[in-house]
Amino acid sequence: MLLLPHQPSSVGVARRQLGTDLRAHGIRESAVADASLVLSELLSNAIRHAHPLPGAQVRVSWTLNGGSLEVMVSDGGGATRPRPVARPTLSSLGGRGLCIVDLLSRNWGVRDDDAGTTVWAVLPASRAHNGTRHLQARLLHRWPGRPVMDRRR
Repeated sequence: MLLLPHQPSSVGVARRQLGTDLRAHGIRESAVADASLVLSELLSNAIRHAHPLPGAQVRVSWTLNGGSLEVMVSDGGGATRPRPVARPTLSSLGGRGLCIVDLLSRNWGVRDDDAGTTVWAVLPASRAHNGTRHLQARLLHRWPGRPVMDRRR
Protein backbone atom coordinates (compact mmCIF):
# COMPACT_ATOMS: atom_id res chain seq x y z
CA MET A 1 0.00 0.00 0.00
CA LEU A 2 1.22 3.47 -0.87
CA LEU A 3 0.02 6.73 0.64
CA LEU A 4 0.86 9.45 -1.85
CA PRO A 5 0.29 13.19 -2.05
CA HIS A 6 -2.95 14.17 -3.80
CA GLN A 7 -1.05 15.68 -6.74
CA PRO A 8 -0.24 14.74 -10.36
CA SER A 9 3.39 13.78 -9.67
CA SER A 10 2.11 10.83 -7.61
CA VAL A 11 0.96 9.07 -10.80
CA GLY A 12 4.53 8.48 -11.97
CA VAL A 13 5.63 7.35 -8.52
CA ALA A 14 2.80 4.81 -8.33
CA ARG A 15 3.42 3.52 -11.88
CA ARG A 16 7.12 2.96 -11.20
CA GLN A 17 6.45 1.13 -7.94
CA LEU A 18 3.77 -1.08 -9.49
CA GLY A 19 6.03 -1.92 -12.45
CA THR A 20 8.95 -2.77 -10.18
CA ASP A 21 6.77 -4.98 -7.99
CA LEU A 22 5.12 -6.83 -10.88
CA ARG A 23 8.43 -7.42 -12.69
CA ALA A 24 9.93 -8.78 -9.45
CA HIS A 25 7.07 -11.30 -9.40
CA GLY A 26 7.80 -12.32 -13.00
CA ILE A 27 4.69 -10.79 -14.54
CA ARG A 28 4.75 -10.53 -18.34
CA GLU A 29 5.72 -7.09 -19.65
CA SER A 30 2.47 -6.61 -21.59
CA ALA A 31 0.51 -7.24 -18.36
CA VAL A 32 2.76 -4.75 -16.52
CA ALA A 33 2.04 -2.13 -19.20
CA ASP A 34 -1.73 -2.71 -19.00
CA ALA A 35 -1.71 -2.56 -15.20
CA SER A 36 0.37 0.63 -15.23
CA LEU A 37 -2.05 2.27 -17.65
CA VAL A 38 -5.09 1.27 -15.57
CA LEU A 39 -3.43 2.52 -12.38
CA SER A 40 -2.57 5.82 -14.11
CA GLU A 41 -6.16 6.33 -15.20
CA LEU A 42 -7.64 5.52 -11.78
CA LEU A 43 -5.14 7.67 -9.90
CA SER A 44 -5.41 10.58 -12.35
CA ASN A 45 -9.19 10.54 -11.95
CA ALA A 46 -8.89 10.52 -8.16
CA ILE A 47 -6.53 13.49 -8.22
CA ARG A 48 -8.57 15.44 -10.76
CA HIS A 49 -12.13 14.74 -9.61
CA ALA A 50 -12.07 13.74 -5.94
CA HIS A 51 -11.16 15.17 -2.58
CA PRO A 52 -8.03 13.88 -0.87
CA LEU A 53 -7.97 11.56 2.10
CA PRO A 54 -6.93 13.16 5.42
CA GLY A 55 -3.42 14.54 5.16
CA ALA A 56 -3.97 15.54 1.49
CA GLN A 57 -3.23 12.00 0.31
CA VAL A 58 -4.54 9.20 -1.91
CA ARG A 59 -4.08 5.50 -1.19
CA VAL A 60 -2.89 3.11 -3.89
CA SER A 61 -2.63 -0.64 -3.47
CA TRP A 62 -2.52 -3.81 -5.53
CA THR A 63 -2.79 -7.51 -4.85
CA LEU A 64 -1.59 -10.44 -6.94
CA ASN A 65 -3.75 -13.52 -6.57
CA GLY A 66 -2.93 -16.38 -8.92
CA GLY A 67 -3.35 -15.09 -12.46
CA SER A 68 -5.16 -11.90 -11.41
CA LEU A 69 -4.07 -8.48 -10.25
CA GLU A 70 -6.41 -6.16 -8.35
CA VAL A 71 -5.47 -2.47 -8.43
CA MET A 72 -7.19 -0.08 -5.98
CA VAL A 73 -7.15 3.71 -5.61
CA SER A 74 -8.84 5.33 -2.60
CA ASP A 75 -9.64 9.01 -2.19
CA GLY A 76 -11.89 11.22 -0.08
CA GLY A 77 -14.83 10.99 -2.49
CA GLY A 78 -16.08 13.54 -4.96
CA ALA A 79 -19.15 15.33 -6.20
CA THR A 80 -19.81 12.64 -8.80
CA ARG A 81 -19.42 8.87 -8.92
CA PRO A 82 -16.81 7.47 -11.36
CA ARG A 83 -18.43 6.20 -14.57
CA PRO A 84 -17.25 5.88 -18.16
CA VAL A 85 -18.40 8.42 -20.71
CA ALA A 86 -20.67 6.66 -23.22
CA ARG A 87 -18.94 8.02 -26.32
CA PRO A 88 -16.40 10.81 -25.98
CA THR A 89 -16.14 12.93 -29.12
CA LEU A 90 -12.92 13.09 -31.12
CA SER A 91 -12.37 16.65 -29.90
CA SER A 92 -13.02 15.84 -26.21
CA LEU A 93 -10.08 16.60 -23.96
CA GLY A 94 -11.02 13.83 -21.54
CA GLY A 95 -13.54 11.14 -20.82
CA ARG A 96 -11.64 8.15 -22.16
CA GLY A 97 -9.94 6.97 -18.97
CA LEU A 98 -12.61 4.69 -17.57
CA CYS A 99 -13.34 3.36 -21.06
CA ILE A 100 -9.69 2.28 -21.18
CA VAL A 101 -10.01 0.73 -17.71
CA ASP A 102 -13.12 -1.11 -18.86
CA LEU A 103 -11.36 -2.39 -21.96
CA LEU A 104 -8.22 -3.65 -20.19
CA SER A 105 -9.83 -5.03 -17.03
CA ARG A 106 -11.73 -8.22 -16.40
CA ASN A 107 -13.92 -6.24 -14.03
CA TRP A 108 -13.89 -2.90 -12.21
CA GLY A 109 -16.08 -1.02 -9.82
CA VAL A 110 -16.52 1.56 -7.09
CA ARG A 111 -16.86 1.06 -3.32
CA ASP A 112 -17.89 3.80 -0.92
CA ASP A 113 -17.33 3.80 2.83
CA ASP A 114 -17.08 6.34 5.63
CA ALA A 115 -13.52 7.28 4.63
CA GLY A 116 -14.28 7.94 0.96
CA THR A 117 -14.28 6.12 -2.35
CA THR A 118 -12.22 3.23 -3.71
CA VAL A 119 -12.13 2.48 -7.41
CA TRP A 120 -10.77 -0.99 -8.17
CA ALA A 121 -9.97 -3.00 -11.28
CA VAL A 122 -9.05 -6.67 -11.78
CA LEU A 123 -6.68 -7.47 -14.63
CA PRO A 124 -5.06 -10.66 -15.95
CA ALA A 125 -1.51 -11.05 -14.63
CA SER A 126 0.23 -13.96 -16.29
CA ARG A 127 3.84 -14.73 -15.55
CA ALA A 128 6.44 -14.07 -18.21
CA HIS A 129 8.52 -17.21 -18.09
CA ASN A 130 5.93 -20.01 -17.93
CA GLY A 131 4.72 -19.90 -21.52
CA THR A 132 8.13 -19.16 -23.04
CA ARG A 133 9.94 -21.96 -21.24
CA HIS A 134 7.15 -24.41 -21.94
CA LEU A 135 7.21 -23.52 -25.65
CA GLN A 136 11.01 -23.78 -25.82
CA ALA A 137 10.91 -27.19 -24.13
CA ARG A 138 8.29 -28.40 -26.64
CA LEU A 139 10.35 -27.12 -29.59
CA LEU A 140 13.54 -28.74 -28.29
CA HIS A 141 11.69 -32.03 -27.80
CA ARG A 142 10.30 -31.88 -31.33
CA TRP A 143 13.51 -30.80 -33.05
CA PRO A 144 16.44 -31.85 -30.83
CA GLY A 145 19.76 -30.21 -31.59
CA ARG A 146 18.21 -27.16 -33.29
CA PRO A 147 18.63 -23.81 -31.56
CA VAL A 148 15.54 -22.10 -30.21
CA MET A 149 15.40 -18.37 -30.93
CA ASP A 150 14.72 -16.14 -27.97
CA ARG A 151 12.84 -13.06 -29.22
CA ARG A 152 12.58 -11.35 -25.83
CA ARG A 153 15.49 -8.96 -26.50
